[in-house]
Amino acid sequence: MAQTICLGELLIDFVPTVTGTGLTDAPAFIKAPGGAPGNVAVGLARLGVQSAFMGKVGDDAFGHFLADTLAEAGVDVGPLRFSSEARTALAFVSLRSDCEREFMFYRHPSADMLFAPEDVDVDLIRRAKLLHFGSISLINEPCRSATLRAVTVARDAGLLVSYDPNLRLALWPDAEAAKVGMMLGWPNADIIKVSEEELDFLTGESDPVRAGRRLWHERLRLLIVTCGRKGCFYLTPDFEGEVAGLPVEAVDATGAGDAFVAGLLSGLLANPKVIEDEARLRDLCRFANAAGALATTERGAIPALPDWDRVLRFLERHDGQQSSRIAR
Repeated sequence: MAQTICLGELLIDFVPTVTGTGLTDAPAFIKAPGGAPGNVAVGLARLGVQSAFMGKVGDDAFGHFLADTLAEAGVDVGPLRFSSEARTALAFVSLRSDCEREFMFYRHPSADMLFAPEDVDVDLIRRAKLLHFGSISLINEPCRSATLRAVTVARDAGLLVSYDPNLRLALWPDAEAAKVGMMLGWPNADIIKVSEEELDFLTGESDPVRAGRRLWHERLRLLIVTCGRKGCFYLTPDFEGEVAGLPVEAVDATGAGDAFVAGLLSGLLANPKVIEDEARLRDLCRFANAAGALATTERGAIPALPDWDRVLRFLERHDGQQSSRIAR
């Protein structure tokens, strides 16, 4: 039985074979499975957490490839639906010389946008411990209503709810619509992972801690602000701090934030009281930073997501015995 349900988009990322070029100049592309919630589901499975993916893909070659990829990684794809009305989403991802990305999406509409309230597996959610979702499924109907229904079921059943307000401005009608839509998920979450750029976009505040406190709400137990290679900030009702990143030779940042989320959630599922112990929370953030860093060392999202042993070996090279305090 799945401990975690990851809900949202599942798509194909086409990543250039070389770094530092725009889409028009890329000589070729590598097909890679992706979509933030799908990445998190695989990341959790590789870290030993039973996970399931809930969403919709096209009843086409790419959709079945994605379903097979998740299943082979150990993710329960029972709640994944197939659409005959639209094709699987595609994204072409340009890797700039700084390893950051530019996106061009093919969703007019795509199958994930057609995930409807009646597609939500209510019983599966009620048997889980945590629901994780992102903001992309809040952009359009019917997937917006389906996502909010799943969140309501999870909250009523006492699950932890994790949210990633993932900003892809090109998918929204305009910046204001993006702000409003991204905030739909915010007050429903116990745990939020947001990048410093996304938090700045939502608040206009460049200081991550001040911005995080501005958007704090009564239900929220943990807010993590990721800062790329610099590491992350953590905020709880009782304390806040910063954990430095770990150096790697990065080639592709695709999926790094999702690997971070998987690392974070795996620790919280093993010991939810980590949030109340700052020393252990710092260790968990270090673990999540390591998972995110390792995900940048290969091209594509899912292919680069690390397993538990790889993260621990990486941490041991940097931190000695510190990683032993991470509860599995």
